[in-house]
Amino acid sequence: MINKSSRVYVGLQDVRLIYELHHDRTNNLKEYIINFFRRKKYVDVAKEKLHALNGIDLDIHEGERVGIIGLNGAGKSTLLKVISGILKPSSGRIEVHGNIQPLIEIGAGFDPEFTGRENIYLNSYMLGFTKKQVQAQEDKIIEFADLGKFIDTPIKYYSSGMSVRLAFSIATMISPEILVLDEMLSAGDAAFLEKAKKRIDGLINQAKIMVVVSHDLSLIQSICNRCLIVRQGKVIFDGKTENAIKQYLESIKS
Repeated sequence: MINKSSRVYVGLQDVRLIYELHHDRTNNLKEYIINFFRRKKYVDVAKEKLHALNGIDLDIHEGERVGIIGLNGAGKSTLLKVISGILKPSSGRIEVHGNIQPLIEIGAGFDPEFTGRENIYLNSYMLGFTKKQVQAQEDKIIEFADLGKFIDTPIKYYSSGMSVRLAFSIATMISPEILVLDEMLSAGDAAFLEKAKKRIDGLINQAKIMVVVSHDLSLIQSICNRCLIVRQGKVIFDGKTENAIKQYLESIKS
């Protein structure tokens, strides 16, 4: 049982994130005819607002391993990005204490024209690492990614698995106090996945808190001691993992 009097590492108060969705309008006969044959409907509303997060209140204490589950489009990944500072909320208050490492869309900052080695530095700087930190870990990153001579080949010639191996190796080179994970091992061979899972286990054990989004309920069950269900940008359940999974599965059936 987590001691709620322990330090709060992440705190959110009435956090909201609103997107404006802009729609095309059919302004003349030519556009109307083209849209008719494309079966594209006429749009009356030029724009509308999407409440991606709708009044989130959340405190995460030291020692908590928090899973976030919900249907696609519920706001799970958006919530992670707000916690990580990748997205800025439209309103509300966020407090994060401690260094944070988001493993979200890893490799998104790779430059395809740069070599793997050059991208180690580029991607590391984007993740907030210093040149000194990268230099100290460069050999270990290359060894873990197991790219051999390809480390000095431009990224555009890499397979998706090679890119994931390098990106994961960079993102996990330093153990954070706050570990944030989004389903990020979608590619890679079985041997690397096994090695990656062992590294994640090590990071989880060292981190003060962990927040993870996953559709793998067995994974959530095995590593989380607290779980949130998110629906339409709101937290509709916050409690024990087993209870959250049970309620989530029941809601899907109904």
